[in-house]
Amino acid sequence: MPAARTYSESIEVAAPPAAVYALVSDVTRTGEWSPICTSCRWDEGDAPAPGASPQVGAHFTGHNEVPGRTWETRSEVVAADPGREFAWVVGQGFARWGYTVRPLDGGTRTELTESWEFTPTGMAFFAEKYGEDAGAQIEARTRMAHEGIPATLAAIRRIAEA
Repeated sequence: MPAARTYSESIEVAAPPAAVYALVSDVTRTGEWSPICTSCRWDEGDAPAPGASPQVGAHFTGHNEVPGRTWETRSEVVAADPGREFAWVVGQGFARWGYTVRPLDGGTRTELTESWEFTPTGMAFFAEKYGEDAGAQIEARTRMAHEGIPATLAAIRRIAEA
């Protein structure tokens, strides 16, 4: 089975880590910064209480759009450590997305890192689903992550610093 594909990038944000974490862990705001995921909603009973952090094991559904194609994905929160890390897996563990926050300048600024991993499970799923076209489909998803992460981080910074 092929090795996982991974990518991450970081940006400095002029906001404290707790505020940045609260922003990125509110999946209902994802459409404000993602170039592909236009909206997310918590599954029934999984939305955090107002002011609370999401919990590991909570599920949400994302609506995604690119030219000529729309689709939904169901994800599960796998890391919810306020002020440190928020991450989720897509589908049956096909991809892992996440954010880590690290305090800078005594906690007045934040280093925000977004990471992506297209897992071996995801690649096997694509091989089964797309057959001979799997390689091209995997390359397309990889390109979307490489292009989308910097755009997403810039948009999050703009929102957090507003």
